Amino acid sequence: MKVTDIFNKLFVTNEHQHLTSSNEYKAGWSFYLVLAGVVTTLGSSLPVGYNIGVVNTPAEILKNFCNESFISRYDLPLDNRWLNVLWSAVVSTFIVGGCIGSLLGSVLADKLGRKKATISTNILFISGGVLFVSCRAADSVEMMIAGRFLVGLAGGLTTSIVPMYLAELAPPSLTGAMGVACPMGVNVGVLVGQVMGLDSLLGGPDNWPYLLSCFMLLVVFSLPVLCVLPESPKYLFVVKRDEVAALNELSRVRGESVSRVSCELESLRLESSSRAGSLLAALRDPALRLPLLLVCAAQAGQQTSGINAVFYYSQSIFRQAGLSEHSSQLASISCGAINVCTAVVVSRVVSHSGRRPLLLGSTLAATLSLAALGFAKIYSDAVSWMPFVCMSAVLVYVLVYGLGLGPIPYFIASELFEVSSRSAGMSWGSLANWGGNFVVGMTFPTMRDTLGAYCFLVFAGITGTLFVFLKLYFPETRGKTPAQVAELCSHGFKSRPVRASRLDMS
Repeated sequence: MKVTDIFNKLFVTNEHQHLTSSNEYKAGWSFYLVLAGVVTTLGSSLPVGYNIGVVNTPAEILKNFCNESFISRYDLPLDNRWLNVLWSAVVSTFIVGGCIGSLLGSVLADKLGRKKATISTNILFISGGVLFVSCRAADSVEMMIAGRFLVGLAGGLTTSIVPMYLAELAPPSLTGAMGVACPMGVNVGVLVGQVMGLDSLLGGPDNWPYLLSCFMLLVVFSLPVLCVLPESPKYLFVVKRDEVAALNELSRVRGESVSRVSCELESLRLESSSRAGSLLAALRDPALRLPLLLVCAAQAGQQTSGINAVFYYSQSIFRQAGLSEHSSQLASISCGAINVCTAVVVSRVVSHSGRRPLLLGSTLAATLSLAALGFAKIYSDAVSWMPFVCMSAVLVYVLVYGLGLGPIPYFIASELFEVSSRSAGMSWGSLANWGGNFVVGMTFPTMRDTLGAYCFLVFAGITGTLFVFLKLYFPETRGKTPAQVAELCSHGFKSRPVRASRLDMS
């Protein structure tokens, strides 16, 4: 080999590589990406959380309205038993709507597109809000129940579509940060619902229609902005097979020219060879069995970990520790504030530390704090300082729950499934979440009456079992494409994706 050839190989080639890498396109935050995160968080995710928590404070006021409505319209007074049945219908209709919306999410996301499906959820939210604000004037319990069903339907659609939409808009380095936006919005909504329910705001007996419907203002303001957001480029490329439209929308999202962003779509060509799968097809596909189980276990485990039970007991625990009634209510609200703050922290941390350590650490810490809360509650009357242990356990549980077990299950399906089967995976996961909420809601009153504080040990056992399952089979998705993760999980329980990913790293 000539000296000039060696010189060219060593220096000219390296200089060319340096110049190429220095001009290499790297996607990051952009105007439309930030706008999509803010608008869907405030106009779609926040109303879900708001409607989860808003009925707790004015429950007795709403029960009185139900009874008075039946007397005036049907001349039928309700005793406590039937009034509780009717109130259970009002509360549970929201969860039933959420389950149905979760199943419909896959169909709407693939038929209408991610953006138009999100717009449809906002229309449902507005319809439900109109029914809430009108039901007292119409003296109609039925309108309240219909409103709860519509906002539940919108909630199920939101939790199955919005995390997927945001993850598909984001570049690979930001999917975790964008994925946390939806659960953060839900947490903020729960907190806002608690605050607005205070007597000094809208918690009075004359303000409940406005309390139930004020979330509608955010939805109305966000709807026009949703209409100008880009459609998911990955949906257009893989599901609709429209490469030109996908490139144009990707160019809008990234704020770059079509020529600079075209390289992003090259990684999706393998996924575009597979067809979009239905909900039933996803169940029948052996390669999707483990990802489905992981997503459904994480989503259901998020609810069966007892987060709602902890919030239910929180005020009595704080009172037992010596706080007044008003201070206990504020302390309970502070738990919701902790949940929101941890979601903000996770949005910064998840892109750097990975999903697996956050989820496993959060699940294990939640298990231990639930067990500590259960034992401390059991012996709270026997030892003088046990009420303070209970209060500490509640605060620790809320903190560690918000660091992983709360936010990560919402969006992890968008990283475990390729685009073609992603909508089905998101829908099944969302259904598991709402189903877990329904099961806990139906069984917790009985558990509370029969087991008392021991119910927290049951929640600890369930959460501990979830930890073992996730430790064995949940792979790290950070730094991997969905196609790589799908390959790790393609052989079901025989694939052992954790071991395989460790071998790849070594």
